[in-house]
Amino acid sequence: MQAMVFHEARGNLIPESRPNPSPADWELLIKVEACGVCRTDLHIQDDELPGLNYPIIPGHQAVGKVVEAGRHSSVSEGSRVGITWLGWTCGECKYCRTERENLCDRARFHGYQIDGGFADYMLVDSRYCFELDQTQPAAEIAPLLCAGLIGFRSLSMAGDARRVGIYGFGSAAHIVTQVAVRQSREIYAFTRPGDTATQEFARELGAAWAGGSDASPPEQLDAALIFAADGQLVPKALKDLNKGGRVVCGGIHMTDIPSFPYADLWGERRIQSVANLTRQDGKEFMSLAGEMNIRPQIKTYALEAANQALDDLRHGRINGTAVLTM
Repeated sequence: MQAMVFHEARGNLIPESRPNPSPADWELLIKVEACGVCRTDLHIQDDELPGLNYPIIPGHQAVGKVVEAGRHSSVSEGSRVGITWLGWTCGECKYCRTERENLCDRARFHGYQIDGGFADYMLVDSRYCFELDQTQPAAEIAPLLCAGLIGFRSLSMAGDARRVGIYGFGSAAHIVTQVAVRQSREIYAFTRPGDTATQEFARELGAAWAGGSDASPPEQLDAALIFAADGQLVPKALKDLNKGGRVVCGGIHMTDIPSFPYADLWGERRIQSVANLTRQDGKEFMSLAGEMNIRPQIKTYALEAANQALDDLRHGRINGTAVLTM
C-alpha cells in the first residue's frame, strides 16, 4: 500500500510503500476512499500530544470498503465503513463499564497510536467502525466522522442553550452550525480578527452574527463552544456568557489558559472539556446527520498532496474541511 507517514516531529509527511496488513480476529482491511484532514493531525505533526511514537500514519476520519474481514468480524466484505478517532478501549475499566469509554485510560486512537487513513489501505477493529450508506460520496461523509462528532458532543454539553457562541470557525464549527440552526438555536461565530471571508461563510450557514474573536457579541451567550486551540479564548468566552452559562472546550489540545478574575466565573458559569467520543455518539450523530441532511463543505486533495492540505489548514486557507481522496 501507499501511505503518507510522519517520521519525526515537525517534519513533512513522506510517501512510503508498505505491504498490505492482514486482518485477524475482529479486524478489517479496508480500501480507503477518503479521509478528512483534522487539526489533530497538525498537533501530531507538531509533537503537541503526549506519548507520540513516530513513524505515524495520521488520519482518523476515514471512509472505505471492506476488502478482507477477520474471522470474528460481523462486518462483511464489500461493506462501506466509517472510521473515527476512537480505535479501541479496554471494556473493563470503570469508565468503559459506565458508558464513558471515551475516558478509558487504555484507549487507543486512529492516526495516533493506530496507523490511520492517510493511506490506500487501513487496518481497523470492526467493533469501532460504523457501517455506512453506499451511495453518498465518501468525501462528504468523512468530515462527519470527527469534526461532526466532536461538534455534536460539544453542542450536547451545552444543554438547551439558545444563544451559542462558536470560537474558531473551522471544520467542526461549520458542521455543528448546521445542526444548531436546524434546532432553532442562534449561532454567534467568532473568527480570527479581520477574517471577513470566514465570517461571511458563517452567515451563509445561518449564523445570526459573525465577527472577530476580539469583538463582543450583540447579545450575552448561553453557551460557548471553543474549537480553536487558543487558551486565551477561554477568559474571553467567559466574559461573553450569561450567568449559568457554560464554556465547552472541544479540542484535544489547547495552549495554556491565562488567569482571569474570579468574578468572570462567578454566577455559576462553568468550563468543561470534551474528551474524544463514544461509539454511541457516533450512532446518534450519523443518524441525526442523515435526518437533517447535513452536508459539509469540502476541499479535496489527492493523497500525495497531503502536505499541501495540512499547510492550507494551518494557515486558514480552507472554509469547511480538507479531504484526501484515494
